[in-house]
Amino acid sequence: MEVIKLNQLNHYGVSARFSTEAALYPEYQLARVIAQYRGKYKIITQQTEMLAEISGKLRYGTEELAQYPTVGDYVMVDVQAELAVIHQVLTRKSLFIRKAVGLSGQAQPVASNVDIVFLCMSLNQNFSLNRMERYLSIAWDSGAVPVIVLTKSDLCQDLSGAIEQVEKISCFSDVITLSMFDTDICEKFLPYFPKNQTCAFIGSSGVGKSTLINKLLGAPVITTQEIGRGDKGRHTTTGREMFPCPLGGVVIDTPGMREMGAESADLSKTFADIEELEQYCRFRDCTHTNEPGCAVLEAVKSGELDSRRLESYHKLEHETSYDGLSSKEIEVKKCERMFKEIGGMKNARRFAKEQRKRK
Repeated sequence: MEVIKLNQLNHYGVSARFSTEAALYPEYQLARVIAQYRGKYKIITQQTEMLAEISGKLRYGTEELAQYPTVGDYVMVDVQAELAVIHQVLTRKSLFIRKAVGLSGQAQPVASNVDIVFLCMSLNQNFSLNRMERYLSIAWDSGAVPVIVLTKSDLCQDLSGAIEQVEKISCFSDVITLSMFDTDICEKFLPYFPKNQTCAFIGSSGVGKSTLINKLLGAPVITTQEIGRGDKGRHTTTGREMFPCPLGGVVIDTPGMREMGAESADLSKTFADIEELEQYCRFRDCTHTNEPGCAVLEAVKSGELDSRRLESYHKLEHETSYDGLSSKEIEVKKCERMFKEIGGMKNARRFAKEQRKRK
């Protein structure tokens, strides 16, 4: 089977695997989605960069929003005079999704085929271990390798303490600490940018993602703004876009995702300590709430496990268990938990039925 020759695509992280799969569609050209706008995509082909839209067949044959192209996708296109048409999305090696606004039960693709994802959090008033645990769970589920980036370390009153807290929940992920006074930022990131590597930056607005990416790119490519009152970030990135990086590989910038949900998350790696403890619980289906003989609760009681961490685990576990359920099914699940201690499923069903009658 002939492997497609690469030209412009060499600057955008394409690998032999994607070019080989592309050979299955000889009637089209291989391209990569490098930016996404409302209803349109920017792609890079072997020869040029141009706008594209998806074909009618692909649109009507796609059942879920997550199957639509997103930044990072390798696609097969028919190049026309001024606009290319996307006919096929090639197999993804990783995918980031978030809950789609206004579409119940739908997940929106954010970025795909990411090798390393930098999870950015600032060490100011927005510092949150719960948020980082959420990001780690989502990152591991995506298929990318997470690296934690702690920004604005010059604003942290107890830097060593904050780093120690993050390292405890890091799941052996690397931790990079940055300050506005750093002059060796590129050197810190160089090991993560070999040729053909695709990297993405994810974090809440105002943590300094755009400023950091501009430094790595060596030019003010992305607009930045000062943060607002109370260290609240302002959304400066409104779309998703990919840039070749002088260090090697490419960078994907994403909008700030303070609202990033955990509809799809891998808790087994992020909370490996809890997963290990639960092997010693008396009951196989232990919920780690009030059961006798719960090894997890015993660890909290003895100080071996932080109660905050268990609460974070429960919250993310509840969110992920709703994935793919209808609104009625979610309501029943919430009621089951609400009434677990005072009657279980029977009372939960009665409560859900009464609630539906009132609507």
